[in-house]
Amino acid sequence: MSHIISVTHKGDFSNTTKFLNKISGGKYLDNLLNKYGKMGVDALSSATPRDTGLTSQSWYYEIEHPSNGVISIVWYNSNYIYENNQVSVAVLLQYGHATRNGGWVEGRDYINPAIRPIFDQIAEDAWKEVIK
Repeated sequence: MSHIISVTHKGDFSNTTKFLNKISGGKYLDNLLNKYGKMGVDALSSATPRDTGLTSQSWYYEIEHPSNGVISIVWYNSNYIYENNQVSVAVLLQYGHATRNGGWVEGRDYINPAIRPIFDQIAEDAWKEVIK
């Protein structure tokens, strides 16, 4: 005894194809990630200890699309000391540094508390999208 199953459909897959083309490569997230990138720059800038203000004004971000498919927001600070090697002033402020006369300037953890609320917001917004 054989059973016959038939399936019929109307329309096409143009909406599905359009969606898949849109999300391929992760570029569809760039607008959203730019929002978080700017939020991070603002948070880091306002939390950075100020002397001249150069380090606090030197934060920027990039959205990276490596070939492994993982999309990332990476925050950078472009204020460097160029004596022997490039040394980030933001890192010196965060972790501390030696002085020329043999002393030590203690670091201050300002990056993690500044950026943590941004990560929390990203996680909250992503969860809202999942449960929609």
